[in-house]
Amino acid sequence: MMCGVTGWIDWETDLRNEEATLRAMTGTLACRGPDDSGVLLSRHAALGHRRLAVIAPDDGAQPMGTTAGDGPRTVLTYNGELYNYPELRRELRALGHEFRTRSDTEVVLRAHLQWGADAPRRFNGIFAYALWDDRRQELLLVRDHLGVKPLYWHPHASGVLFGSEPKAVLAHPLFHAELDAEGIAELFALPAAPTAGHGVFRGLYEVLPGQTVTVRRGATRTALYWRPTARAHPDDPATTRETVRALLADTVERQLLSDVPLCTLLSGGVDSSAVTALAAAARERAGHSKVTSFSVDFPGSADRAPDAWRTSADAPFVQAAAEHIGTLHTSVLIPDDDLLEARDAVLRARDRPGWGEMDASLHLLFREVRRRSTVALSGEAADEIFGGYPYFHDPAALAADTFPWLHGRTTPAALLRPEVAAEVRPEEYTAEQYRRSLDGVPRLEGEEGADRRIREIFHLALTRWLPPLLERVDRVSMSVGLEVRVPFCDHRLVDYVANVPWAVKTPGGRSKGLLRDAVRDLLPPQVADRPKSGYPSTPAVRYTEVLTARAHELLADSQAPVFDLVDRETVRRALAEGRPLPSPRTAPNPVGGLDHLVQVDEWLRAYRVRLR
Repeated sequence: MMCGVTGWIDWETDLRNEEATLRAMTGTLACRGPDDSGVLLSRHAALGHRRLAVIAPDDGAQPMGTTAGDGPRTVLTYNGELYNYPELRRELRALGHEFRTRSDTEVVLRAHLQWGADAPRRFNGIFAYALWDDRRQELLLVRDHLGVKPLYWHPHASGVLFGSEPKAVLAHPLFHAELDAEGIAELFALPAAPTAGHGVFRGLYEVLPGQTVTVRRGATRTALYWRPTARAHPDDPATTRETVRALLADTVERQLLSDVPLCTLLSGGVDSSAVTALAAAARERAGHSKVTSFSVDFPGSADRAPDAWRTSADAPFVQAAAEHIGTLHTSVLIPDDDLLEARDAVLRARDRPGWGEMDASLHLLFREVRRRSTVALSGEAADEIFGGYPYFHDPAALAADTFPWLHGRTTPAALLRPEVAAEVRPEEYTAEQYRRSLDGVPRLEGEEGADRRIREIFHLALTRWLPPLLERVDRVSMSVGLEVRVPFCDHRLVDYVANVPWAVKTPGGRSKGLLRDAVRDLLPPQVADRPKSGYPSTPAVRYTEVLTARAHELLADSQAPVFDLVDRETVRRALAEGRPLPSPRTAPNPVGGLDHLVQVDEWLRAYRVRLR
């Protein structure tokens, strides 16, 4: 079940009297769980839950605790889908466990009773949850292998606060919306490569992908239960293709498990088309109806000139894929005015400045999808795993001593006021974060040269590039109560493909050639061989005009909080000369910098952010 979780641990306060505070925290997550809510209060632990019922809709209310017969009470508040829960349920039954519900939530709870902290190693799914052990007086926070589902936490003097989104922690009076030098660096120097585990607000952290955080009185311990490994790849190219196909088919079929309507997001690229085709084949074998699919489009998109990131319009390829696979397809057309109206909704969804009109269009797409489906399968993460982005194929970017997607780019840090830049040190911060990221690369003994470097690039893509993409999809989809599943984030597939040599991933120098060849028989040729084309941005003229007008209004406002950070005259000169402002996005977008400037100001005001 896709849900919202939150809680408060405090060893110096009797939390049985704090229901109002806990309900305020839980209430902020209502969009994540529109179907039900629940709270549990004990002396030192208060847990909240909002539920979006996907499996066993009439079962599995949370927070879920063990019964008295199981010994001291253990309580779970869980957000996720466990795709292998039927197998685990059978295994746990054989070990003597009795189940009161049909939900995967109870499987997670009983897996921990059986295997303790080793339980997540057995899970296949997307999840983020908190487990309170009353006997040990111990909180365990857990996040899935790739970090598809979010979980934030804030240590305070006598305990910890946590929540699926920052807004849940912000609802507690102990936590304040403050931005320090590191947060400023995140927003302006590294918006496309955020620091692992940092939640932008001062004192707010994310549980890392594949990580557990254990909190006891006076002690907090973190540990990784999973990370990609480095090992020799023994399979020949044919076996590699067969293995990739088998793994992807298995994970797509697992992720079709749902008791509510399900669809796919179809962009006309090889990634989403492969997921859709595999889903259609699995449903046909099971005797189910055709797959429903959705795409997004904008007025005038067919006339937009291609670039390195968007090589072609989606519509013709979407049509070819939908007809070939046989889906029940809907194209969602999004006009300018709707984009402008959605800006506030996506800011509130993300709790931080995001990607402007690209977030807004995704929100509007998901809103339409949610009218007919509760679950959607996406092709997200295939480019990170199979090397589909332009920077994987740019020798200069690969050779650069920085994150390859930042090579040759100017970030919004160029707009900072001189005294702010002196405090934040954006160039030094970026260099330090890059060095730290490389320290975590799994190494294969004897691997040198190009192979060693490409392993580093894949690690950077998985740990620094992919997280903000997954965050965006989670936040925007859950803001309308839609669960998005990402088959390419199956940790078995990621671990296997991470060790495939670059020459096998790109046979004949073809970008994502391994994936293309593994699914070629499922797709029309023009879709299987379509070059990478990123998520579309709108060619909207009105959107740009409105943002430009707002930027001029900010320049005339002597109290605009964004200019506590940004140099007013630098912005004024750029607008007067018709130059685009530096964008936080890597993909070319002339309005991206304006979007960022205006949204930072909106965020500082709406969240009453204090600068430290």
